[in-house]
Amino acid sequence: MMLVSKSLIQAEHSLMQPPKYVWWKHGVIYHIYVRSFCDSNSDGIGDLKGVISKLDYLQSLGINAIWLSPIYRSTNYDYGYDVAHYRKIAPEYGSMDDFKLLLQKCHSRNIKVIMDLVLNHTSNQHDWFLESSSSLNNPKRDWYIWKKGNGRRPPNNWKSAFGKSAWTLDVYTGEYYYHSFLPQQPDLNWQNKELRKELFEDIKFWLDLGVDGYRLDVINMLGKDKQFRNNPSWLGNLFIRGKYKYRSRNRSRSIKVSKKLRELLDDYDDKDRMAVGEIYTMPPGDPNLVSNYLGEKNDGLNMAFDFSLIFARWSAKGYYQSLQRWFDSIPPGSWPCNVLSNHDLLRNYNRNKWRSNKYEKAKLEAVLLLTIKGTPFIYYGEEIGQANNKQIKRKDLRDPLGKKYWPIFKGRDPARSPMQWTSEQYAGFSDTKPWLPINKDRIELANVAAQEKEQYSMLNLYKRLLKIRERTPALWAGDWTAVDKGENGILSYTRILNNNEVFVILNFSKQTNWYHLQPKHDYELIFSIVQPKLVKKQVGEKVRLRPYDSLIFIKKQSN
Repeated sequence: MMLVSKSLIQAEHSLMQPPKYVWWKHGVIYHIYVRSFCDSNSDGIGDLKGVISKLDYLQSLGINAIWLSPIYRSTNYDYGYDVAHYRKIAPEYGSMDDFKLLLQKCHSRNIKVIMDLVLNHTSNQHDWFLESSSSLNNPKRDWYIWKKGNGRRPPNNWKSAFGKSAWTLDVYTGEYYYHSFLPQQPDLNWQNKELRKELFEDIKFWLDLGVDGYRLDVINMLGKDKQFRNNPSWLGNLFIRGKYKYRSRNRSRSIKVSKKLRELLDDYDDKDRMAVGEIYTMPPGDPNLVSNYLGEKNDGLNMAFDFSLIFARWSAKGYYQSLQRWFDSIPPGSWPCNVLSNHDLLRNYNRNKWRSNKYEKAKLEAVLLLTIKGTPFIYYGEEIGQANNKQIKRKDLRDPLGKKYWPIFKGRDPARSPMQWTSEQYAGFSDTKPWLPINKDRIELANVAAQEKEQYSMLNLYKRLLKIRERTPALWAGDWTAVDKGENGILSYTRILNNNEVFVILNFSKQTNWYHLQPKHDYELIFSIVQPKLVKKQVGEKVRLRPYDSLIFIKKQSN
């Protein structure tokens, strides 16, 4: 009897223990567009020493890892996403010694470092492409995708992401090369064994330096249709409602590479490395496609971005539906990640031109991001409610997309304006004119210095939420179950881990609502956006939900 009782006690104790903490799974990741974060040498461009100078800020915020936009040597046609050398730091960002110092400083604070990895294409000034384009018989000719034309026309009708033909004629060799993006960004040929070997050596180079993981740029574009068949016409695509698989993306090769990369990461001695993939899909998103990259046996990427939440319109029901589709699509044993903004899409704060109550809604979305199941990614400036800079003039644009589609679309520059540290002329980002104009909203409250002093600012809301998340295992590891699914503007859900239960209510409505808590639960209110004085006070079965408020309850432990 004594042995049975002891085993029962041990079993009960194990059930109460939180799972082993895994940084990429249970932590919070902060996305830094390095060029716009902090300028340390007064050239108007953010750099690695600038990031180092803000590590105390990041630590006080409560994040667990940083993801750096590409810092490799580049020709800057697409600002780092046209890599000219995979093992060298771009001079405008600093030196290799600066990067090693950043790694050391981050790790001493228990902050992990994720690099952006561009595997689909390089710069046309990369040594590989210069060799490949030098002759039809060069050993590296097959490292890129070359085809003869169809008479005087390109090999097929594939279009680049920038709208024109994805093929450019190389006059010297008389063949076309393929580029998913700009002509200055030729696509690599992942069918070539020697290329794959060389790229994996480049990947290991940074891992051996101590890099903790990778964000994989357009990882779903690595595989191309081997027959290079034409895509359906725009009209044909309209009739079949987009159900076909693009022949220039989402091929089996991309998934195979994802699994090989996962094997490489898992082989490292510490088994603590990760990869998160960008699998961009058109609105409203395609979580079933994204989940393919996680692998049916958790043998694919550690995580992959589904952008459905970014594409969702403002409504409790719409957000619920996006989340439920995403969570339902994820294979057993895999893990979701969640994001509201990034460097390629307009900032969530004012993505919708006609959006009202932006500040209140941004606070509500912060609660959502940091309390739903999955790893949260915070885009720099999101924590202060930094808005898209709509005042950028044509002459100040840097993004080739903006230059092409002005004035209908200003490109991605509005979401990449410099971080707003102060209300000064250059927002504390630099003491000289920055590479992109500063947003005028810095002057009032949308800057770090002002919000640190304001008790109920967006920044301090993020800090409070991150502290709650850190000390509440159910929020970083618990199951997610929806309770209210969007009716009457209310979204609510539980996060449960063993005997730790959290209940979250979000009021997406501009109306005050009364909410009836279940009598069987003995909850303590630990957080409110607009009613902070209620926190830690006894609440009854009926609670008042103010417009755009969120309440977080934790179930009291029975003795």
